[in-house]
Amino acid sequence: MPASRPLSLLDLATVRSPETIADGIARSRRLARTADGLGYTRLWFAEHHNMPHIASSATSLMIQHIAAATENLRVGSGGIMLPNHTPLVIAEQFGMLATLFPGRIDLGLGRAPGTDGATMRALRRDGTESDRFESDIMELNGYLSGYSRIPGVRAYPGDGTDVPLYILGSSLFGAQLAAKLGLPYAFASHFAPQMLTQAADLYRSTFDATRSLLGPEARPHFIAAANVIAHDDADAARAQRRAAEDSWIRSMLGRNRTLTDDDVIMLRDHPAGQQVLDMLSRTVAGTGAEVIAWLDRLAEEVQADELMLVNLAPEEDVQHRTLELLSPTA
Repeated sequence: MPASRPLSLLDLATVRSPETIADGIARSRRLARTADGLGYTRLWFAEHHNMPHIASSATSLMIQHIAAATENLRVGSGGIMLPNHTPLVIAEQFGMLATLFPGRIDLGLGRAPGTDGATMRALRRDGTESDRFESDIMELNGYLSGYSRIPGVRAYPGDGTDVPLYILGSSLFGAQLAAKLGLPYAFASHFAPQMLTQAADLYRSTFDATRSLLGPEARPHFIAAANVIAHDDADAARAQRRAAEDSWIRSMLGRNRTLTDDDVIMLRDHPAGQQVLDMLSRTVAGTGAEVIAWLDRLAEEVQADELMLVNLAPEEDVQHRTLELLSPTA
């Protein structure tokens, strides 16, 4: 039996050693093609910079590549870090995508830089750009809806494409802003689960349809994210989870040094390692039935309208099997 809520996918476009970036992108394409006929709602990619193991920095180009390789999935950003860009350029890029792939493009928006301070400066940003996140969203929506807020300036392509906007976040700020603007909200509980319940409650209780950018008929749409690994053998799924957690510990705590297997084992019981593992607390590994039951409980807990899944298995064959076992059309 499939999950009780629509299921979507967030692909972190990971590049695993000794892969090249081209290898990582090709793997994302293969996974997208597997997902395409299985009933998943959407597939998103996120904007990150100066991260050698993430291949989606040029997010709009990644979306174009995957949309061209699929037929049914909505493809979009989870998200574009709007403070790194001008609203007009994003309207033109996503207007082009919507023109090429009508009815299949989403535009999720975040206000973090998606990188470190030095890289933010290399992007010609000083950190104050996030202060105008709300006004930039309003300007962007104007270009896409055909009602530009800048006299004499329109987005070509983009004008009137009405690419749907989603607010992304991992704190209460995003929940408040999405509710204020009457837009869908996606919470990044796959790596920042601490405020998930609070954010869900705040978003629903303060959602204002009267001011919605979607019009007065708008309704709340809350998306919660979770990490998943499914396998026919539950023990194999749990072994994959352990390997994924160890990889996170290496990535988060091994910067500028190489961690041995013994180091990682020790760090799992260290406060620093526990903090990394706490980031992954919204993770489930098991058989398809076990994972689906867990996802249904999560959806009920936060009254999610949709779940966004991060396919956490390190091995590609297990990633494909995860997609098959959790298929909404199963």
